[in-house]
Amino acid sequence: MENVSALRDAEKELFELTQKVAALRRDQASQEVKNYTFRSTAGAVNLYDLFGDKDQLIIIHNMGQGCRYCTLWGDGINGFVSHIESVCSLVLVSKDRPDVQRRFANERGWRFNMLSHGGGEYIKDQSVVAGEENMPGIVCYQKVGTKVYRKNSAAFGPGDEFCSMWNILSLAGVSSSDWTPQYSYWSRPEHMDDGGENIQ
Repeated sequence: MENVSALRDAEKELFELTQKVAALRRDQASQEVKNYTFRSTAGAVNLYDLFGDKDQLIIIHNMGQGCRYCTLWGDGINGFVSHIESVCSLVLVSKDRPDVQRRFANERGWRFNMLSHGGGEYIKDQSVVAGEENMPGIVCYQKVGTKVYRKNSAAFGPGDEFCSMWNILSLAGVSSSDWTPQYSYWSRPEHMDDGGENIQ
């Protein structure tokens, strides 16, 4: 029972620290940013217009279709799209071309507004980690009049607070170093009733 008590105490401390972090984020000073331009399958769109009728904008920084971890985060956040969009506008950006993004999003069943920064000015200026131009993470912007301000940001990484998978696995004693996400978990059965031709 001593271990259980220590665990509960640690969980309580973590919860209290999480509340402190949330309060610090609320009080974080904002920094004005440029009205960056992105590309979609429909053409160019600027940062200001991404807000739509909302005053808050969340942009997910994704490394692109070549990252299994970024895909895991995308899969997880995808389930919250309608909930997030009741409060903020939401966009997922990556370096991939718009057509590549759309194809991959369709394959995953993602409902995000997908935009390409093409590795250009936006991601160089607005990376979640200074000096890293393709670091996954999340950024919150605010619209005040005709100006846009960066409010908060965080990097994504195994074990973080933005992907519940790691907390779930930790209950089973599985750490972030014990498991790697995959694009698909399908494996070929020993016997294929359809003959097994042309399996991709």
